[in-house]
Amino acid sequence: MSAPHADPAVTPAPQRPDTPCVAVCSTTFDDICRGCGRTVIEVAHWVSMTADQKEAVWVRILAQGYPRRNT
Repeated sequence: MSAPHADPAVTPAPQRPDTPCVAVCSTTFDDICRGCGRTVIEVAHWVSMTADQKEAVWVRILAQGYPRRNT
């Protein structure tokens, strides 16, 4: 029995840490964490988000230069 072939049109999601949190938590001046770049709502709901929802957040925060350890 041969192994199933991977669909070349499907790109696997990149390996990411469990969370973008870098333990530099601050939303003092707005609703965006200065450490990880997530919104307060995204932080609160992270554990219940789907893999696709988390990936969308990862793509956005990485494009914005997050996570940042030294803010």
